[in-house]
Amino acid sequence: MQRRLATWLETIWWQKRKPPATLRAFAPLYRAASRLHLAWREAHRTQAPIPVISVGNITVGGSGKTPFVAWLAQQLAEAGLRPAILSRGLRKDPEPVPKDGDPARFGDEPVMLAQQGLFVIAGRDRIRGAALAASLGAEIAILDDGMQYRRLARALEIVLVPAEGFGNGMLLPAGPLREPISALARADLIVRTGVGAADPLGFAPEFRFCARPDRLVPLVGAPADAPPPPKALAAAGIARPARFFASLQALGIEIVQRFAFPDHHRYRAADVQRLVRAKVPVVTTMKDAVKLARLWPEDAPALWALALTPEPAPGLWEAIQTRLAAILRKP
Repeated sequence: MQRRLATWLETIWWQKRKPPATLRAFAPLYRAASRLHLAWREAHRTQAPIPVISVGNITVGGSGKTPFVAWLAQQLAEAGLRPAILSRGLRKDPEPVPKDGDPARFGDEPVMLAQQGLFVIAGRDRIRGAALAASLGAEIAILDDGMQYRRLARALEIVLVPAEGFGNGMLLPAGPLREPISALARADLIVRTGVGAADPLGFAPEFRFCARPDRLVPLVGAPADAPPPPKALAAAGIARPARFFASLQALGIEIVQRFAFPDHHRYRAADVQRLVRAKVPVVTTMKDAVKLARLWPEDAPALWALALTPEPAPGLWEAIQTRLAAILRKP
């Protein structure tokens, strides 16, 4: 039921259908409540002990934020800094995320990032998260999904916008916008994610970034050097899963069955049994893999994940470095 409702809304939002009158009626109420809430956060803004880069968006889900955050953290580390990623997580109190962390405790995206060797602090109180990161040696923080988290002051505001734009251009629940498009005026840099033409928005310097579907990685039930399966069942619990399915087809994988779960779905044994029933290899996303691999039966068909390769546009990292040089007082 939840997945059907999400699919119905996304169809209305992104295929630019006119929303039903009920949804349009609630949009002004959302706008008023959101404006008051964000203004309150702005009035109670706190300065972190280390510089903060905010990475966020103004649309709901599917903007490629997590691959971009991982790429940015890796670039900062290669530049000689120790970055910490401040993720919202599932609990209020912030804590470091270990590589073998339980997604039920920390959240799927924080664990996925930690498994890539990145320093992640998870917790809804990201003011305390920034202080904890600094106490543990971090020199700079990346505020993951930070556009609307105005209680924490930031030195750099990076906003991701999907190449396909803003759908029908309406606020929740009538459209996919968390804030009006005019909120992009707060951005220092705008990053257009995904593929396809994208008209300039005119609010800040713009660059492109794509997380290209690269290869299938065996996780459970197949050796590391095993060739990818020619056909598989595909399962995803992400925003806009159709893009994941299309990526598999572009890699030449024949999809015999598709399962689309709600974003951040908490998998249970019954879900796994549904996936293995077809007795064919199962391919999922890296975000889903951190949850499914823990539940995967030893005698089940192999579990694979789709790996992504970051492809930043020329000049993107240099633009970030230029803006950080004055903040960090480094040449």
